[in-house]
Amino acid sequence: MDGVTGSCHQLFWNNGQDSFLVDCGLFQGAEVSPQGNEFEQLKIHFDISAIHALLITHCHIDHVGRIPYLLAAGFSGKIYCTQPTAKLLPLVLEDAVKIGFTRNDALVQRFIKVLEEQIVPVPYGKWLKLPTHPVQIRFQEAGHILGSAYIECRVQTQERNVRILFSGDLGAPYSPLLPTPKSPYSTDILVIESTYGNKLHQGRKNRKHHLKKLIERCFQNRGTLLIPAFSIGRTQELLYELEDIIHQSGRKNAATGIKWEDLDVIVDSPLANRFTQTYRELKPFWDKEALRKASSSRHPLSFEQLTTIDSHQSHLKIVEYLKNSGRPAVVIAASGMCTGGRIINYLKALLGDSRTDILFVGYQAQGTPGRIIQKYGPHHGYVELEGKRYSIQAGVHTLSGYSAHADQKSLLRFVRGMRKPPQEIRIVHGGRDAKLALKAKLEDQYPKTEIWIP
Repeated sequence: MDGVTGSCHQLFWNNGQDSFLVDCGLFQGAEVSPQGNEFEQLKIHFDISAIHALLITHCHIDHVGRIPYLLAAGFSGKIYCTQPTAKLLPLVLEDAVKIGFTRNDALVQRFIKVLEEQIVPVPYGKWLKLPTHPVQIRFQEAGHILGSAYIECRVQTQERNVRILFSGDLGAPYSPLLPTPKSPYSTDILVIESTYGNKLHQGRKNRKHHLKKLIERCFQNRGTLLIPAFSIGRTQELLYELEDIIHQSGRKNAATGIKWEDLDVIVDSPLANRFTQTYRELKPFWDKEALRKASSSRHPLSFEQLTTIDSHQSHLKIVEYLKNSGRPAVVIAASGMCTGGRIINYLKALLGDSRTDILFVGYQAQGTPGRIIQKYGPHHGYVELEGKRYSIQAGVHTLSGYSAHADQKSLLRFVRGMRKPPQEIRIVHGGRDAKLALKAKLEDQYPKTEIWIP
């Protein structure tokens, strides 16, 4: 695959007669198609007759969004993923089917039933042999979102046992709720992502400091901090950090004059609320830090200041309320790239208000409203939303430290952590500049390794 979205790879063996897929993702932003033909990008153009299984690294839409089209094309093989992903994936694809196919509940539930029958949950760290095929797979924690994994494969050929590793999306170190990914002992071929192959993120302490400062601006301006965020992963990480900021700052009310207990934290996304509930149910998969907080009677994903909005009527009321009240609030709403969803109504109502701040905490694909606001907002430009121009008077901020992706330093650390370097590295899932920058760094460190960009 090319670009940063639409992740989909195919591994062949037995002289190309057999294969499996790793991910089957949706294209987003300008990557949908140079001609804007979205439907063409959704089609399954490759032959599925030789595909025996689908392996899922994690359930972000750019890695799983075309699964409904894959099943519609006739794929009936098993779908292997981690145990948390097995629980989250039906929620993700139920929403995707409602948006892209039908809102007929009977048809949606029929699809979900078929999907669940094909899913095979696999524990982390356990080698699994694909039935009747000379292939073993193992899922290891990738630290990107809950349930994310990089996938190790052993393929037995006539000559030898070939080891291939698909990184999926690797997470940044010290991400809330998630363990830091650990490198494997070795692999022959490494297929590695490069989303931030040319960037360095802010550290967790630094990003939390900046997030706190932006919230303090809410108090000073009597305004709203809007955070467009993906419903799964980013929303839960932000809630975790916000709970910690409020918990720590609550002790300093007298010194700062800021009443942190008055802050409204609003998650306005029915899907994000369902994911957050599922994250709570998946607490055994949290990292040690999060488990320690939970054991001390703190609730990182369900705290007193948190309000969740489900109905569309309640959503419209809260937008109007924040527009007129001047009450400080933090709003987290999808979509993360401002391509649709409830964040759009907030932007329409609040973009022209200088008391508003917009915080981007994730990648903004080329051609999305999020990228346009991020690029032109600091210069008081405009953005087109649903066919109408809106002036940007709000403050615009970006915290790269909240990216769920590893930066260049972390990607290099993942490769360096292998006791034996790969014989071949293929760089995927990134913009051209990011791929070239990571390739140059890897070539410096591994001159004997074949490193290329497919």
